[in-house]
Amino acid sequence: MNIITEKEDWTHALKQVPYYDIYHTYEYHEISKATPEDTPILIEYIDGVHKIYLPLIKRHIPNTSFFDATSVYGYAGPIHVNIDAQFDTSKFSTALTAVLKEENIISVFSRLNPYIQHQESILKALGAVKTLGNIVNIDLSKPIDTQRTLFSKTTKRYINKCRKLFDVKMSSEKADIKAFIDLYYENMDRVNAVGRYYFTETYFFNIIAQLKAKVDILFAIDKETKQIVSAAMMFKTKDIIHYHISGTKNDTLNLSPIRLLIDEMRIIGTQEGYTYFNLGGGLGNKEDNLFKFKSSFSKDFKPFKIWKHVVNPSVYDELVSAHCNREALTSTDFFPLYRHYS
Repeated sequence: MNIITEKEDWTHALKQVPYYDIYHTYEYHEISKATPEDTPILIEYIDGVHKIYLPLIKRHIPNTSFFDATSVYGYAGPIHVNIDAQFDTSKFSTALTAVLKEENIISVFSRLNPYIQHQESILKALGAVKTLGNIVNIDLSKPIDTQRTLFSKTTKRYINKCRKLFDVKMSSEKADIKAFIDLYYENMDRVNAVGRYYFTETYFFNIIAQLKAKVDILFAIDKETKQIVSAAMMFKTKDIIHYHISGTKNDTLNLSPIRLLIDEMRIIGTQEGYTYFNLGGGLGNKEDNLFKFKSSFSKDFKPFKIWKHVVNPSVYDELVSAHCNREALTSTDFFPLYRHYS
């Protein structure tokens, strides 16, 4: 069992793995740090031909000598080599617990990846895995025209209208990115999003600079005014495309130009040989209006799961008692609970 923190070693490790996602890369972890003190770590387990890699961000717990670990925003969890559903995880579980305790990590949280097999079986002896809801997938292995037959009538109608009104371009030019950021913030204001979703301008430019070829940003341009009315950022790794974030001008929401951008990305992705196009789920993983919008493109749903593990129960309970009132103990599933009001 090793802990990898250097970019070169991390990148080398990923080259050993036949299947991973953008959310497992060193670059995405560096971009995702909430504070300069946060440390991206890749826990490496090797047992003969079997390998497991668990990417996390290690965070100091204020006013203590302890740490906890969390995953990046997105779809992470363990990746592996020569692991199947019958793999005996007992040695891995023992080794992981030991290294977490050595690092003074008292709890671990990770979002899992619906496209990577055996994550739940790898973690089954540690903590708990919970299904929060579904994400919507467009199956890009099907012919382009067949994919479109699965769209709702409403989505087809909007796309047809938008193709008459808007042009689509792909760009990473600074002026276009600034326009995208403005649209994104406009959307966050409209839905009263919580603070953690207001990504900084630096975040956007770091994604483009560090992830480079793994990012596509599509823009819908009004054919008459030549103004950008909608934009969407997509991530691409292996055979997966992820719809990451987007923004649309409030005065064009009734035209739904984001549907055009999703449709354009699906066509591009199919032509480039991708298999999956993950549109994500609803707000808070609920089957709300956002989920209904995304499911108007496809009814291929995949479960979104999270993993919670308390490594040191006694210290965890002490921190919860110190930071949380009685109401918090019963009114939220937030994990780790001691960070809910901190």
